Amino acid sequence: MLVYTVNFIDRQILSILLESIKQDLGVSDQMLGLLTGFAFALFYVVMGIPIALWADRGNRRNLISLALAFWSLMTACCGIAQNFWQLAAARVGVGMGEAGCTPPAFSLLSDHYPPGERSTAYAIYSLGVPLGLMFGLFLGGWVNQEFGWRMAFLVVGLPGVALSLVVRFTIDEPPRGQSESRQMDDSKPSFGYTLKFLLSKPVFRHCAAGGALAAFMGYGLMGWFPSFLIRSHAMTTSEIGLWLGLIMGIAGGSGMLLGGMLADKLGLRNRSWYLWTTATGLLIAVPFSALTYLVSNPYLAMAAFSVPMMVVNAWIGPTVAQIQGIVELRMRAVSIAVLLFITNTIGLGVGPWVIGSMSDFLQPRFGDDSLRWSLFLAGFIGLWSAWHYYRAGRLLAN
Repeated sequence: MLVYTVNFIDRQILSILLESIKQDLGVSDQMLGLLTGFAFALFYVVMGIPIALWADRGNRRNLISLALAFWSLMTACCGIAQNFWQLAAARVGVGMGEAGCTPPAFSLLSDHYPPGERSTAYAIYSLGVPLGLMFGLFLGGWVNQEFGWRMAFLVVGLPGVALSLVVRFTIDEPPRGQSESRQMDDSKPSFGYTLKFLLSKPVFRHCAAGGALAAFMGYGLMGWFPSFLIRSHAMTTSEIGLWLGLIMGIAGGSGMLLGGMLADKLGLRNRSWYLWTTATGLLIAVPFSALTYLVSNPYLAMAAFSVPMMVVNAWIGPTVAQIQGIVELRMRAVSIAVLLFITNTIGLGVGPWVIGSMSDFLQPRFGDDSLRWSLFLAGFIGLWSAWHYYRAGRLLAN
């Protein structure tokens, strides 16, 4: 969880720094969307596949330690970039390094926790998302205000190198299949075989589609919300970092943990509820997301925003738990890499870029409020995502 917290601090701190980077480097919203989206996501998802194959065959702990050291150094390199393309290159490095975190981590957790506890275990690990967002916003907002955006990257990047040594010498590498008393054979499924296996499962297809759409909404809204508060409500980065950090940490963390626990509890009675909990949360989030961009008071907007933040990442634990339960032991890391390839290509890669592009398109008509209406429209993606999770839940019961 601590490693994943650092992962998300380094990944998402960019959101609180976008306006300062825009002013300093003189780039458009579309280019900023490219920086927050494709510059990171493309190499993150592409590198995830070979790294996951390594994880399914080798030592997962050592892989996580090495990846952490690399992406932390590349985050620090963002702070010494002198132009947009140098910053984009450093973000590519961050994406490549962070690809070595979640697939081996979920594989490790699968060998520590039995199926009936996995949604909760994955949700606890995934608390790194809201905690990383919270501390990233706290640190990024304050350091940017006092010392500039370059120093913010250096402050959050360098400590990860030390943490990589802690990972290497304190985390155990469990036997594969330990939690289920399953005997591991010597087979090493190829990527092609694993991909064909996954795509043959309707539950996986609906979970991947639902997760991708939820990620589109989540990364898009989280990535651009600080800029919305600056443009439409004239808030400062330090003020945004404080309030938005609390929302991400408290609302996001409690929603993620509650989602995993409810999925495990309700799923024992009816398997469909392993995924229907996610569908229900997404449906609840949509009207509150719309309200966020219709109110004129920034504090009411942030209060409404806390509801989507409670559920927008709660899909991770239940989704991963169901996928890990249907694959072979040496498919676990690759199955998550495939899931992340799909969800992050659409969510992390396309989401911020589409919202930034819509904002540029609407700017001649709405001025500084163009981002408000772009985000308003993006929130309705939750309805589409909820439908996929409803269908996946129906399939689980069959």
